[in-house]
Amino acid sequence: MDVTVDDLRVFVHTGGTAFDPALPTLVLVHGGGNDHSAWGLQTRYFAHHGFNVLVPDLPGHGRSQGMPSGGIEGYADWLWRFVDAAGVEQAHLAGHSMGSLIVLAAAAQAPSRTASLVLIGPSDHMQVHPDLLTAAAANDPVAWELITDWGFGKSAHKGGHQAPGLWLRGGGLALLASGPPDVLGIDLAACNDWTGALDAAAKVACPTLFLMGTGDRMTPVGASKGLRAAIADARAEILPDTGHMIMVERPNETIDILSDFLETAR
Repeated sequence: MDVTVDDLRVFVHTGGTAFDPALPTLVLVHGGGNDHSAWGLQTRYFAHHGFNVLVPDLPGHGRSQGMPSGGIEGYADWLWRFVDAAGVEQAHLAGHSMGSLIVLAAAAQAPSRTASLVLIGPSDHMQVHPDLLTAAAANDPVAWELITDWGFGKSAHKGGHQAPGLWLRGGGLALLASGPPDVLGIDLAACNDWTGALDAAAKVACPTLFLMGTGDRMTPVGASKGLRAAIADARAEILPDTGHMIMVERPNETIDILSDFLETAR
């Protein structure tokens, strides 16, 4: 479906179900240079298991109009305007990579509106290698190659996927290559520039889940140690032999872990 935010069209994947005001709402936020499709399997599952699911393409990504602006805090501001436009007062927020920073900032901005928080592949400070920043800013395809090389774990480099017929690295590369010019560079700079994660974590007032992979070379398990210590009601789940693209590499395990967490947080 489409909603309008700031007079611009936003595409929202809902998992194919109609909005039910009697159900809790789960908002899933994708990472840098990605779109709603990164959450494909989780979206459909939760939409048919007790939740309204809203997965927006962030401004300038996928099928949404506009361009990103304002860094991580700007994205978080926009996210609440999106939630308002969708007619939702309180939501469970989940984000991956850059999306984890966005939902963290959003939870700090509006604690009373955040029912629970899921941070997948987060970091105390998501620093990006200068060579990758340079390549992405120049719209150089080498940026896509670097991200897909580093973003997937060793098992994913073999090409396998829990969903038959899908090629993990190839799909990731195609998704990045399909993005509009400049968006990936803007996203990576936003991650690199944001130093407010620990301050935001101190303001989080809801149950929080950290989901990480032992094979994540972009945001290793230890990279979010400060965040985990700063949030009082937090738990961590660590998947073995899993890289940064956790929801894609381990979709079934991701669904199971989120289901257990959301059941206790509802």
